[in-house]
Amino acid sequence: MKKITYAVLLLGVSCMHKDLRSYPQPEKVPVTLNKHGDIRTDEYFWLRERENPKVIDHLKKENEFTAQAMSSVKSLEQTLFTELKSRVKEDESSTPVKDGDYYYAARYEKGQQYPLYVRYKGSPKGTEEILLNMPELAKGHDFFESTGPRMSPNHKIMAYAVDTVGRRFYTVYFKDLESGKLLPDTIPNMTSNLTWANDNETVFYAEQNPETLRSEKIYRYNLRTQKKDLVYHEKDETFSTYVYKSLSKKFIYIGSSSTLTTEVRFIEANKPTEAFRVFNPREREHEYSVTDDGERFYIITNKKAKNYKLMTTDLSHTDAKSWKDLIPHRADTFLQDVTVFKNYLVLDERKNGLTQIHITDKKAKNSYFIPFADGSYMASVGDNREFDAEWVRYDYESMRLPPSVYEFNMKTHEQVLKKVHEVPNYNPELYKSERIFITARDGVKVPVSLIMKKDHKADGTSPLLIYGYGSYGASMDPWFSSDVFSLVDRGFVFAKAHIRGGSEMGREWYDTGRTMNKKNTFNDFIDCTEALVKNKTASAKRVFAMGGSAGGLLMGAVMNMRPDLYQGIVAQVPFVDVITTMLDDTIPLTTGEYDEWGNPNEKAAYEYIKSYSPYDNVKDQAYPNTLVTTGLHDSQVQYWEPAKWVAKLRDHNKGPSLILLKTNMESGHGGASGRFEQLKETATEYAFILMVNEDVK
Repeated sequence: MKKITYAVLLLGVSCMHKDLRSYPQPEKVPVTLNKHGDIRTDEYFWLRERENPKVIDHLKKENEFTAQAMSSVKSLEQTLFTELKSRVKEDESSTPVKDGDYYYAARYEKGQQYPLYVRYKGSPKGTEEILLNMPELAKGHDFFESTGPRMSPNHKIMAYAVDTVGRRFYTVYFKDLESGKLLPDTIPNMTSNLTWANDNETVFYAEQNPETLRSEKIYRYNLRTQKKDLVYHEKDETFSTYVYKSLSKKFIYIGSSSTLTTEVRFIEANKPTEAFRVFNPREREHEYSVTDDGERFYIITNKKAKNYKLMTTDLSHTDAKSWKDLIPHRADTFLQDVTVFKNYLVLDERKNGLTQIHITDKKAKNSYFIPFADGSYMASVGDNREFDAEWVRYDYESMRLPPSVYEFNMKTHEQVLKKVHEVPNYNPELYKSERIFITARDGVKVPVSLIMKKDHKADGTSPLLIYGYGSYGASMDPWFSSDVFSLVDRGFVFAKAHIRGGSEMGREWYDTGRTMNKKNTFNDFIDCTEALVKNKTASAKRVFAMGGSAGGLLMGAVMNMRPDLYQGIVAQVPFVDVITTMLDDTIPLTTGEYDEWGNPNEKAAYEYIKSYSPYDNVKDQAYPNTLVTTGLHDSQVQYWEPAKWVAKLRDHNKGPSLILLKTNMESGHGGASGRFEQLKETATEYAFILMVNEDVK
């Protein structure tokens, strides 16, 4: 493709539009917002009127404008989509996993957006039985998402839930696999959270509040009696609730959790009509989770253990004073999860920013770690459904190496590679990955993972795409993405900044990046970006950044703080109107977020949030080129946040940059549902990045 300079691109856009600033302009209807005596004026508050035809018309005009503004790279966008799709094995299948007498898997057929869920009796080479034909079920729906099969313990009845809107309200259906017929029972407007009791006729499921979308109720439903009973209602608006079953299949648990506090209830899975009992009463800032081996309970807890520890207790004494240390707290190791087998414990841990798999016996003796050679990687316990197994399945990948599925024998230490995710038109030997530490302004060392061409030279000429999130304690590990190679092959370095607000370096990493420490997240990202320019990994004039949801908040904050640092920004479904949203407890998921962002009903928290909230801090300055994406049915970040933000950015932008909004009118927070439709969205984002880069290769 011919070389196109950025100036020529802007000229091309200007020719299409008499003025680059002839954007769709929503009407300004000033609304005064008053809290703690502080008055804010929001001229675009009315865009939250979802059913208002003017709102829909504005979003459609924005989409048309974005298409026109990017028309010069339409062919590039198609080329990118073709590339992205070429690295997808169209008839990909998962590794069959044993569960009872069956092996369960999912597989795609060529050309299909959605998988077939299948099983094989006796062995993975047995006769295939199609459980769910997702391409058939998805016909006629612009959006389609399913939980996949949820099997009864005897494997004769399958439950599955479907969402055809994208707002995460599911309807569950039941199918008799012996007759092949759907049962008359359906359960509408539930979450995707469902588990079976051991009687093969009772299910427990979670239901969300229709307005706030908080998962707040657990119901019991019996297929034989068709009776529905409310078994638990979580009335604290800062908590959400969920239900799960242990690998031993002995107990069913109801968890209630806020950002900093949890509480668990339980019953025996053989006695589904019994009342749930509290395991240990909730205490502010005490987080714990529970599982069992049928003979005793295993508790991961942060009680006097910032990075968590593993404790046990017998089946009849569940309050915290009865718990005994099994694996004590370690200051340098963050305990994330435990899988309890009949004879072994397998722990997902994190040390020095890297994941590790720790195996031990039931007395925490004879401990060892599965060895990994790469300097930067992601490993985690995989899909394990057999309680008395000697083999544990785990997943492994890096930014350079595609996902692999291994099975490890916990008795003999034998290891078997079951499957390497096949990536067509990809050769890992052409690339190199690195893991470096960057010293932030307060002296903290922040890890950054990098992937680039093998012949990359640190001469300060390469373009850079740096990605970040930094919220909710979620770790952005160095996982493999075949998509990024469409940029890397064009000379980009792709960086993932493991900034504070995640849990990459342990619980302290999260605590120092939330509430009144939130600005550490933004400072870390800026400092990582500057360091990569300073060490000549990238060109100062060719820096791009990307983040989604709370990572979109990150994008908005760093744009306000250092707009000069970035040539372009992609903000996916960005949470940018933080102060207004957090003051409105009718907006979905708000009340459960107070421990993450702070409660702005308290003046100190209000002032701190307002000091970084992207929408509230837009000011007269030259902003980077920006592509903002959203979904009309987004249940996590309402579409009007990005729509308002884009309009306000344009009002204050003093530079020549493009600021574009693209709304998926059929999807929610996760974007398009089909695997190829998702690639089209990625192709648009990459085309935008390349369009505003110094040249297009």
